[in-house]
Amino acid sequence: MHHFSYHGSNLHCEDVDLTEIAGLYGSPTYVYSAATITDNVTRLQASLSGLDLKICYAMKANSSLALLRLFSQLGTGFDLVSGGEIRRVLAAGADVKSSVFAGVGKSEAEIELALQNEVFAFHVESEPELIRINHVAGRLGVVAPIAIRINPDVDAKTHAKITTGKSDNKFGIPMSVAAAGYEAAAKLPNIRVAGVQMHIGSQLTSIGPFREAVEKVVPFVAELQKAHDLDYFSIGGGIGIIYEDALASGSQDWWDGFSDEDRPLTPESYGAVLQPLLAPLGIKVLLEPGRFLVGNAGVMLSRIEYLKRGASKNFLVVDAAMNDLARPSMYDSYHEIVPVERDTSRAAIVTDVVGPICETGDCFAKSREIQSVGEGELVAFMSAGAYGFTMASNYNTRGRAAEVLVKGSAFELVHQRETFEQQIAGESIPAFLA
Repeated sequence: MHHFSYHGSNLHCEDVDLTEIAGLYGSPTYVYSAATITDNVTRLQASLSGLDLKICYAMKANSSLALLRLFSQLGTGFDLVSGGEIRRVLAAGADVKSSVFAGVGKSEAEIELALQNEVFAFHVESEPELIRINHVAGRLGVVAPIAIRINPDVDAKTHAKITTGKSDNKFGIPMSVAAAGYEAAAKLPNIRVAGVQMHIGSQLTSIGPFREAVEKVVPFVAELQKAHDLDYFSIGGGIGIIYEDALASGSQDWWDGFSDEDRPLTPESYGAVLQPLLAPLGIKVLLEPGRFLVGNAGVMLSRIEYLKRGASKNFLVVDAAMNDLARPSMYDSYHEIVPVERDTSRAAIVTDVVGPICETGDCFAKSREIQSVGEGELVAFMSAGAYGFTMASNYNTRGRAAEVLVKGSAFELVHQRETFEQQIAGESIPAFLA
């Protein structure tokens, strides 16, 4: 569910006409719905009611300061994967005391920053990392709370680049050696064993892999609880969102059109399966969703530059490019593309939707059927709130897009469009080339 819909002929975010935003701030521009994010957090909390639950937003999905402030106000912590993300949370006026620090390559400086800001726990990926955390904590005279990330060897049946729970992935340690890892951790003087962590992948659209992983790891957690008096069990994130039929999925009627067996994964179906498995542990449960909370809460607005009619196909050239939204070129992923101004009297056109970058891979869609649109008109890329702006680059010396946050009928520019001067501000020409 989300808060993007047509009011009359124009696409709106909540109560704001998207043509108004594009008129003020240009394109490409990302637009986010505060109501959708709030609803997603609320539904996920309700689905696991009865548990001592803490949601830590996986901010790599979208690290906008405005969204981080919103999540902080909604009571979430954060799933952090770099020192820069720690600093972003602090810059947003939040703290990291209810947040976890994950990632396979934590530097000494990042570990020190996390300890200085009293991070809730480190999610440890290897024995060398555990030793490093102990060393840094000892130098600072503190004790570091940790959870070892367990790799349950479960196939998430998702894209190969975003699966994380198989034995041949770089994440976590195998369950077969995890008990020994915890015994070693407990003997380190500046380490406190606080929990167990797992995460099997991203964009999962069925409950089966979640159930398999939790059923596999819960008995291990129960045994560790006896030995180490654990504080929590983190089951990661990974709940998928709707990319195809994304606009229609904002309507309850669309969801009601499915049988219970065929309905896409929802927070409610997720909670119905996992809550009974987790409740007997009697400890805090951490959840680290990213895409689910923000993915369908954002769109990217783009303006048509040209309709190029080729010998065998059409090309709709837009002003957004792979530097603005990398997912289609990186993962061959799908984003629904809809006109911001709908006109049902127009014929549909079958076209490739491409950007202006000098790469054949700068393509958002192939042979896509959309309403006929012409030069200067707007389209919206749906479900663009996750891994959109946060993966943007300056390729082809293109400035990164603007970002706007909407709440009801109010909206505000929360990230100005990047200028050329900002792009080159850190560069210099050496004296020997003068």
